[in-house]
Amino acid sequence: MPQFFLNKRLIVLLVSIIILVALIGFSVRDREKLSWPEQFLKDTTGFIQNIFDKPVQLTAGFFENVKDLENTYQENKRLKTRLDEYVDLKTKVQDLEKENTELRDVLGKKESLRDFSPIQATVIARNPDMWHEKVIINRGKIHGVKKNMAVITAKGLVGKIKTVTQFTSTVQLLSSMDPKNRISVGIYSEKTPIYGFIEGFDQKERLLMMKKIPYDVKIKKGSEVVTSGLGGVFPKGLPVGKVEKVESDQYGLTQVAYIKPEAVMYDLNHLMVVKRTITTVDPTESGGGDL
Repeated sequence: MPQFFLNKRLIVLLVSIIILVALIGFSVRDREKLSWPEQFLKDTTGFIQNIFDKPVQLTAGFFENVKDLENTYQENKRLKTRLDEYVDLKTKVQDLEKENTELRDVLGKKESLRDFSPIQATVIARNPDMWHEKVIINRGKIHGVKKNMAVITAKGLVGKIKTVTQFTSTVQLLSSMDPKNRISVGIYSEKTPIYGFIEGFDQKERLLMMKKIPYDVKIKKGSEVVTSGLGGVFPKGLPVGKVEKVESDQYGLTQVAYIKPEAVMYDLNHLMVVKRTITTVDPTESGGGDL
């Protein structure tokens, strides 16, 4: 009996091997149609793969997007840093270009001086509450600066020395509202020069006012206004500005010429104190020279 079961198992094994070989040969054969077991197996496998493929792709895409976002953040951070460096560098370049232009203008002005010598200075302080009144420069008595000396830029006159210490000086600007701030000037557009004083500043229109001009004198718009040199302290011919308009005073007895300054009053950095070579009038005897 045991021998019978042993032979039966062997027969089943042989039959199974034969069926397996037959199936393998059947499956590897080129066929246009698949058997229904093969179709069922492939459809089942494809369905299961499709179920698991989408979540796997979504998960992989999520982590890939997170990584891309992190890379984008880091790159954006580096670009912002470089942009800040670029803005800082651009600002420095603009400041250097402006300073270079100003110094070149000052140098060119220095070479054109004749009857006076310049004392180069730099603005070291300016009170916001008195922005149009005065500035402080880094030159004083030990540098040869004296009270009432003219102060100019490469463009033209900006004011005069108000007070002096050993190492610094205060410059009273032409735009100052001080009624005693008077500058002797002349208009030389006509055959006969027209003389007068700068007495005041129109803050609204940012124009200097040359007052007490005779009512019958005709002045053309655009006429050059320069220092007259008659005060004994300022040299003659320092540019002040150009006539913008002329109006009668409130009484109709004289005229007021409104003058656009050559120099930019609100942006002052490099200045020159003008030391006149020849002084024809003693400032103490003339009541303050060009004051």
